[in-house]
Amino acid sequence: MTILLSTLNARYTHASLGLRYLLANMGDLQDVTQIQEFVIGARTTDMAEKLLQSKPRIIGFGVYIWNVEETTKLVALLKRVAPEVVIVLGGPEVSYESSEQTIVQLADYLITGWGDVTFPQVCKQILHGPKPLMKIHAGVQPPLAELTMPYSLYSDEDIKNRTLYVEASRGCPFKCEFCLSALDKTAWPYDLDLFLGELETLHARGARLFKFVDRTFNLNIKSSLKIMQFFLDKLEAHPEDPVYAHFEVVPDHLPDALKEGIKKFPAGTLQFEIGIQSFNPEVQTLVSRKQNNEKAAENIRWLCENSHAHLHVDLIAGLPGEDVASFACGFDRLLELGPHEIQFGILKRLRGTPIIRHTQDYGLVFDPYPPYTILATDRIDFNEMQQLVRFARYWDLIANSGRFAHTLPLILRETPFANFMRLSNWLYSTTDATNRIALERLAVLVRQWLVLEGMDEEAAAEVVRSDYAGQANTKLKTEAVHKQAVKEEKQAVLQDALSSLTRRQARHMAS
Repeated sequence: MTILLSTLNARYTHASLGLRYLLANMGDLQDVTQIQEFVIGARTTDMAEKLLQSKPRIIGFGVYIWNVEETTKLVALLKRVAPEVVIVLGGPEVSYESSEQTIVQLADYLITGWGDVTFPQVCKQILHGPKPLMKIHAGVQPPLAELTMPYSLYSDEDIKNRTLYVEASRGCPFKCEFCLSALDKTAWPYDLDLFLGELETLHARGARLFKFVDRTFNLNIKSSLKIMQFFLDKLEAHPEDPVYAHFEVVPDHLPDALKEGIKKFPAGTLQFEIGIQSFNPEVQTLVSRKQNNEKAAENIRWLCENSHAHLHVDLIAGLPGEDVASFACGFDRLLELGPHEIQFGILKRLRGTPIIRHTQDYGLVFDPYPPYTILATDRIDFNEMQQLVRFARYWDLIANSGRFAHTLPLILRETPFANFMRLSNWLYSTTDATNRIALERLAVLVRQWLVLEGMDEEAAAEVVRSDYAGQANTKLKTEAVHKQAVKEEKQAVLQDALSSLTRRQARHMAS
């Protein structure tokens, strides 16, 4: 194979949409190009061996914040054992601040921005001459109508075992400074009829799990309604074989026509990712985020009370101008609205984003290594930030997992953020860990915490037993079997990777 397209995905269940776009638009080079994906954590030597088996002349890597360190090692190894292979980089992580990056220095060429048109052009020059004079090429951004959609390149294996990423539009009209989409001029829609035709073909091939990567699904309501109607038609025609759709929506833009469509979706078929990020108006202004907080809150409450949509709502800790007290107020306000999951994120300095303009004035200190997490600000010191990081991890294990639905209200009570922070600090002081805590051990710890807080020991054990965490046995396992529980948990994660999302939703709905 002459050209390989490769990347390291975060999980096996992720299928790279970007690589498939490149392959779909390779033109007369498509027949000599193929995709070879890996998962982060794989051995570098194993990946290099597999890439070189087909004796490629060019390898193109998609580089992202989650894989840049491992991809750098892979490129360095390839350049040692096969220096004749031409390495071409692309992706958001290497599209900005490129000159200082080791991986760019190791590679032969770099394409910044959109690569759909420019990558095949560079490949032709490498293969047939004249060789490109410049190392760095700014990607050409063509009208979307000129791009070939990539969905036919999802294999039967992808459809069977992976989440299928799709996009009805590219770009974003908003300018939130912590997001790479702040650099977009606007949002560009695909021809909707052509796009829906591609979804129709995927569905006919057996696809049932669709995740939209559009930044603003509900920006154009007419388009949103047509896309939602596509899924509603499938649900009506095949209720025994339902589809599942995931959309990212703008929280303060939910007109009545969209609400009527949303109400028609049955449970377990629709998920919304909603970015609140902060409820503090001063912080929102500082990072150029335009949001009507009252309308956003009203819409989230409406969705919780009037729809079966599963709500995954985002908050970001560490934004310039926000202290712990302000974030806590926003967290408690959001929790009161009733979303199924609160994704507690920690600010990251994505390369190229305008957030760095606040570095000096607001004392922003970022980790120099990926994923460039905020370490401190002038309002939140390093120790407090670490507490927030641990809070986020424990919140995901206890609250977002849905496994402690009956127990969680007893933990949170009248001051949710403050009470969960106390639990978080205790868990860390007790375990010195934020991961690799076996589920049964976590259940024991939660029960112990409730007792420390004054709850009757038998009542605490009973409420924990009533949750998912205690269903493995009628009696909570003791420390003697924790090692076996860890092994079983790892095996269950591997076996159920594909269905974990729907099972997680089911736990929330059951509560």
